[in-house]
Amino acid sequence: MLVPGRVYLFRIPEGKEIIEFLREFAEKENIKVGIISAIGTLRNPVIGYFMEEEKKYKEISLTGTYELLSLSGNISLKDGKPFVHAHVVLGDSEGRAFGGHLVRGEVFVAEVFVQELEGETLERKPTEHGLALW
Repeated sequence: MLVPGRVYLFRIPEGKEIIEFLREFAEKENIKVGIISAIGTLRNPVIGYFMEEEKKYKEISLTGTYELLSLSGNISLKDGKPFVHAHVVLGDSEGRAFGGHLVRGEVFVAEVFVQELEGETLERKPTEHGLALW
């Protein structure tokens, strides 16, 4: 069973890579399990789409600046260290939306909410699907 722990609300500095920043934040704060939500703007984001038959992600590189309409994700452990898994919806200047697994993106603006969860530790392990899951 997991129960609410600490709550964080912060902004990521411009120019930082969002996934790496969140992973380092979780490591620094010793967050082993948590929920992440964010909004803002990313530059040159890369999203992924999991190809079931190939058992790997197809990376989709987007060039330019995109509104981070929604980031929803979690923190768990992988190989004993914090691991950030996030999905996003991104919007371009024409109002088109792109979504998928967030591989990376440079922050222009990112306002982040993290809810730590205490109790059972969730550890990611490789599966027959080619994914590392709880």
